[in-house]
Amino acid sequence: MPKQAKHIAVAMSGGVDSTVVAALLQEQGYQVSGLTMRVWDVSPLADGQDPPHVTDARRAAAHLDIPLHVIDLRDAFRQQVVGPFCDAYHAGRTPNPCVLCNRVFKFRRLIDEADRIGADALATGHYARILDDGGARLLAKGTSLPKDQSYFLFTLTQSQLEKVVFPLGGMDKNEVRAHADRLGLHVAQKGDSQDICFIPDGDYAAFLEREAGMPFVGGDIVHVSGKVLGRHGGTCRFTVGQRRGLGVAWPQPLYVIAIDAAQHRVFVGERECLEVDRLITEGTNWIVAEPPRPLRARCRIRYRHQEAPCTLVVLGGGQVEVRFDAPQTGVAPGQAAVFYDSDRVLGGGWIV
Repeated sequence: MPKQAKHIAVAMSGGVDSTVVAALLQEQGYQVSGLTMRVWDVSPLADGQDPPHVTDARRAAAHLDIPLHVIDLRDAFRQQVVGPFCDAYHAGRTPNPCVLCNRVFKFRRLIDEADRIGADALATGHYARILDDGGARLLAKGTSLPKDQSYFLFTLTQSQLEKVVFPLGGMDKNEVRAHADRLGLHVAQKGDSQDICFIPDGDYAAFLEREAGMPFVGGDIVHVSGKVLGRHGGTCRFTVGQRRGLGVAWPQPLYVIAIDAAQHRVFVGERECLEVDRLITEGTNWIVAEPPRPLRARCRIRYRHQEAPCTLVVLGGGQVEVRFDAPQTGVAPGQAAVFYDSDRVLGGGWIV
């Protein structure tokens, strides 16, 4: 907790985690205000009507008797998160919009809003921890590893970490729900959101086609040997590492190995063809300081991936080469690669 903090703004999404954060901080004697972002309306709403998450946040704030500030960021979100998401898929990459949203909105716009209303810190419901280390602030995994969300937070800077609080970092989900029950919160049994907020049905292809306003261009599905195995209905329907839904026959199971969006080709191959012994990240952010030499670490290449032992080599210009001790599969350009030392996040970047 930042020193002398008395007034804390809580990023409230209408879910159980952020509502419990607000209630616990209030219980501990802090002045609490709620901040809710309106970033995307999944279905058409009447003028003046709130989307469901805002309605839930208002209800929670009323129950706690705290002010709630609703920030309309829909236009900015479309330009800075949804637009790049669509562009990345159309370029054959696999983007991670949650990381981008955290960087651009939750830990930039909301910190600015917290400052504007006179709050000393911003609290969120992320399952992660912030540690003090001789004046530096370190980002670490949440103690409940199944819920750990540190992977999505690698873009945080020291100045942001000075203003942020993660009250749930030392809890698991059962503890959080128990607090919600104890405090009489209506969201106690509300389910967790599993999909991207602006594609709740998980149909990425339909969203991309609708949002881009143009039909997909078909092309060849090509085995790594060069043999054309069939046709596809658009490269946006595929990601590196995908096995299901290829629609081609082959003696062994096939996976998407690479996507050439410019030529409208999807390359497939056997599982061993997915293996890579290194990758390069760009736009790399270091939580404390860029290492001056090759550094031993562990690298997570997607949210549910078990970190793999590796050596990090700084190339300059925001690029880092990750050399794995053992080959890894499913390395998808556009995804995040996050570097760990035990439970501490060293930094991370975007896979080229």
